[in-house]
Amino acid sequence: MLNQIQGRVPRRYVALVVFFAFVALFLWRGFDVVPRPSTVGRFKYVPSSYDWSKAKVYHPVKGMKGLPQGTPVTFPKVQLRKHSETEDATSNARKQAVKKAFIKSWEAYKTHAWGMDQLQPLSGNGKETFSGWSAQIVDALDTLWIMDLKEDFFLAVKEVAVIDWATTKDSNTINLFEVTIRYLGGLLAAYDLSQEPVLRAKAIELGDALYATFDTPNRLPSHWLDYSKAKKGEQTADDSMSGAAGGTLCMEFTRLSQITGDPKYYDATERIKQFYYRFQNETSLPGLWPVTMNFRDEQIIETRYTIGAGADSMYEYLVKMPVLLGGLDPQYPEMAIKALDTARDHLLYRPMTPKDENILMAGNALVDHGNIQRFYEMQHLTCFAGGMYAMAGKLYKRDDYVDIGSRLSSGCVWAYNSFASGIMPEAADLAGCKSLDGPCPYDETLAPLSHDPRIPPGFLDIKSRHYLLRPEAIESVFYMYRITGDQVWRDTAWQLWENIIRETETELAFAIVEDVTVSRGTNGDVMETFWLAETLKYFYLIFDDESVIDLDEWVFNTEAHPFKRPRV
Repeated sequence: MLNQIQGRVPRRYVALVVFFAFVALFLWRGFDVVPRPSTVGRFKYVPSSYDWSKAKVYHPVKGMKGLPQGTPVTFPKVQLRKHSETEDATSNARKQAVKKAFIKSWEAYKTHAWGMDQLQPLSGNGKETFSGWSAQIVDALDTLWIMDLKEDFFLAVKEVAVIDWATTKDSNTINLFEVTIRYLGGLLAAYDLSQEPVLRAKAIELGDALYATFDTPNRLPSHWLDYSKAKKGEQTADDSMSGAAGGTLCMEFTRLSQITGDPKYYDATERIKQFYYRFQNETSLPGLWPVTMNFRDEQIIETRYTIGAGADSMYEYLVKMPVLLGGLDPQYPEMAIKALDTARDHLLYRPMTPKDENILMAGNALVDHGNIQRFYEMQHLTCFAGGMYAMAGKLYKRDDYVDIGSRLSSGCVWAYNSFASGIMPEAADLAGCKSLDGPCPYDETLAPLSHDPRIPPGFLDIKSRHYLLRPEAIESVFYMYRITGDQVWRDTAWQLWENIIRETETELAFAIVEDVTVSRGTNGDVMETFWLAETLKYFYLIFDDESVIDLDEWVFNTEAHPFKRPRV
């Protein structure tokens, strides 16, 4: 008997050690050690392994700002028509061609990179680029739904329902901007389209995690969310962060508040808006914000201005937030109009071209002691601006904006047509005319022919020869067609399509182009997730009936994820 008792004592100690270890782990993991699967809607749902809604808040919100209340206003119509006037066999055939390219890309991803963030279309591998949460799956959800690929949509949702937002595969930090526009935007749009409740549940989980980025002394965020710092209350806002990184969160966080009724998400990005609003007329180029700003000390010192990289979608969201909020916030349209007018006067330019085309481009400016130095750069990223100006023109009854939008869109089409590949490069320098309007005869002393025969007339230097499968040109062409109803924009889209497919198609899928100055040149082993989320979606929609994602009922985020507009 004594021997039996002595044999049991160690096991009791072991049991106690295991018990206390379990309790410690339970407390450390945020009250959710082993996520318990359940069923949400028709899908098995596994919560993330850390519940950020229960995390300690080190810098509590003072004066929570709720969504603006009231009856939504009636905006002027954005689209010319609600439906196509006749069934067009040519447009339908073109739409099916786009769908075929999507299916080829999607099937290659399913076969070679399923569950990873991105497909490598040459090697047939997958790679992690945005935290390892199946970025391509989430980014493509709404395109699958719009293209009526419902079987694959539900297959994708099944995968999304078990994503663990608490663990990352590629780094220890989360890119707030990219994760918000691709993942959170993708979940919200797919939920708005399908009403699948598990997508809402996963959006809330992710929103709670991203909300932790705002737990700083002044409640402004960092570009990077470090989970370990957030759990210790050690985060601070960035002292240098791009305007786009901070200004391209409000649509997603606002929509999350709208579908949940929880004001905290809207409050988070409303504070960024108030920071921007306070300084819009105090910058060295009043009306615009420089590329980077000090969010930590709430100061604006830098003096470079653009609507390209680092700033682009910040301005886009100023135009789109009014419709998402039902016109109940007067600050957004005020900011948008002021910014668009200032950009017109100081960033937009007419490029000097051999045939004196009546087109526009968006360049950059540097302000030095009140002197504004202009740079006639062309970025593929700025090609979104045509659609932005045209949409603003319809919303705010500004015909001059619609005209600017048309000329900006035509400028990017001209750039595509200028190169041997039929695709414009990522960035280039051009010669600028003295004014936006009036004749601008070609002057070879200002725009000399390059010694490189691959550089077309009008271009001074090609700074980046890549084409990254970007959507911005077709995005603006899509807006121009929906707004004007002019068939020329559909025909233009098809011309762009044929060029892009010829230059990017590989055996497996589609890949970036290394050098657009030559035709059928070298491709790179990259297929960005926005190829399925944006580029193919805009191409598909321009050939689809106008009732599909009606711009008077939906508003796109910057990753082309449609959010439902409030009903009047």
